[in-house]
Amino acid sequence: MAAIYSLYIINKSGGLIFYKDYGSAGRMDTNDTLRLASLWHSMHAISQQLSPVSGCSGIELLQADNFDLHCFQSLTGTKFFVVCEPGALHMESLLKHIYELYTDYVLKNPFYEMEMPIRCELFDLNLSQAVQKDRVLLLGR
Repeated sequence: MAAIYSLYIINKSGGLIFYKDYGSAGRMDTNDTLRLASLWHSMHAISQQLSPVSGCSGIELLQADNFDLHCFQSLTGTKFFVVCEPGALHMESLLKHIYELYTDYVLKNPFYEMEMPIRCELFDLNLSQAVQKDRVLLLGR
């Protein structure tokens, strides 16, 4: 079984700019993925405001019976989150690596317009390699 079910990248205003499904059991249509991204953006923002801890950056991990949702927010407000199997390890480091790929292959691309959907072949290729490496590491656990 794959550790990662899906990956989402949300811009600072809550728009879904990238989505990749890695073979989750229940595939969602486009409207459902947009709803999920918007809902997560809203829940993340509300959690920052309601947190009793000052300087809280929002929800980083949501655990459910059938999945975990790990989130990383960059300094610019872009959110990266993965839905993965419960108890999957090293998701924080994977998200940070995905952020590095995003900065290297998307933000440095002269044809990419900020806040727009990501359509970058090099990003897709390197992202697939990173996820594949993560799967190999998890199989060896």
